[in-house]
Amino acid sequence: MSRKGKVLVAMSGGIDSTVTALMLHDEGYEVVGITMKTWDYASAGSSKKETGCCNLDSFNDARMAAVQHGFPHFVLDIREEFGDFVIDNFVDEYLAGRTPNPCVMCNTHIKWRALLKRADALNCDYIATGHYGNIHQHENRRYYISKGIDDTKDQSYVLWGLQQDLLSRTLLPLGKYRKTQIRQMANDYGYPELAKKSESYEICFVPDNDYRGFLKRKVDGLEEKVNGGNFIDKNGNILGAHKGYPFYTIGQRKGLDITFGKPVYVTGIDPDTNTVVLGDESDLEQSEMVVTKLNLMKYDTITPGMEAVTKIRYKDKGSLSNLYPVNNTISVRFYENAKSIAPGQSAVFYEGDDVIGGGIIQRKSILPNS
Repeated sequence: MSRKGKVLVAMSGGIDSTVTALMLHDEGYEVVGITMKTWDYASAGSSKKETGCCNLDSFNDARMAAVQHGFPHFVLDIREEFGDFVIDNFVDEYLAGRTPNPCVMCNTHIKWRALLKRADALNCDYIATGHYGNIHQHENRRYYISKGIDDTKDQSYVLWGLQQDLLSRTLLPLGKYRKTQIRQMANDYGYPELAKKSESYEICFVPDNDYRGFLKRKVDGLEEKVNGGNFIDKNGNILGAHKGYPFYTIGQRKGLDITFGKPVYVTGIDPDTNTVVLGDESDLEQSEMVVTKLNLMKYDTITPGMEAVTKIRYKDKGSLSNLYPVNNTISVRFYENAKSIAPGQSAVFYEGDDVIGGGIIQRKSILPNS
């Protein structure tokens, strides 16, 4: 038994997870590799060849690295569990007029839980992934994630939903490195092909990056049910017909198939009336929002008025704000208006580089005067 303990490493066959496994192996951990199959594209009705983490080549790459370095490797099929939750949530959110983030849902509810369950079965002390982030324990004994040192790769935003029991047993060794260093490590380990391997940023179950087509294939008769709704302005005036409210997102400018001689943006979506609100770029700005389905990390409570930098999307730099807990939600007041707040997306609260917590954007809010 290794003095550092036994760790179950999620291996997709890509550079980050492979280097994670080999790095921990070299550090003296007893490593067990596991590759999770979450999806097959044939079931989505797509003709595109499987890419990314759910194809046979990736499974073989992960297994080969394990065999070459002398540690066991398993494949775990979680397609049924993944589909029941992540994909159903993805479809339901769009049908509710919101914009989901399936990677957050998968990390929070499926991948980590599946890893921990298998880790317990294999008597592993820890689980590890190739995400770029760092895990710390506060003096209050709570575990929390902080940003990885490589700003271009930091993934703390998509990990806000991990709960304390998961964080306490998770290792994220890549958070202390830059991507360039990881590529060099892959070369040093004898895997130059991994260092050159392209990375996929698509949703794994939408291989052609066409979520509208995916929704049409998943929901029988969807196109006929929602076609012919109205574009309206903020005053309710009808501007023209659209193709169905689920096929639009807040902040969208291109692909509207309607012209006004100036740029217009989707500023609101009402599924009950099948209407899509269009407006100017300034209409996208909001000073407040409500966040629900919370998970707190660094602290177990939020002090009313706590200052935080709030990110409302993955590539968002974040905006200075005050947080106000209200009935199991948090109302966020921005110091300066935030643009394109999309219900269904994640809001993550930071104190410096540390994740205070996060949740799902519900709507813009009107806070009582204080």
